[in-house]
Amino acid sequence: MSSIPASGILRGRVLHFDEPRGLGTVGTDDGRRFDFHCTAIADGTRTIGIDAEVDFLVVAGHGGRMEAVTLTVR
Repeated sequence: MSSIPASGILRGRVLHFDEPRGLGTVGTDDGRRFDFHCTAIADGTRTIGIDAEVDFLVVAGHGGRMEAVTLTVR
């Protein structure tokens, strides 16, 4: 499994987003998947399209699981 780049920024694509719940999943080209909450979308819209290409950071989230934050659409 590859590590996070020195800059900490990963690139990926939104694989799933449940707008009513505000929960989604983003995946990287190498197969890693990270969950995110709508509050992690950087522009504050609280919604994002499936297949949107994004840059994001990964942090330890609830229960110690790694999650995507600061999602920015490319």
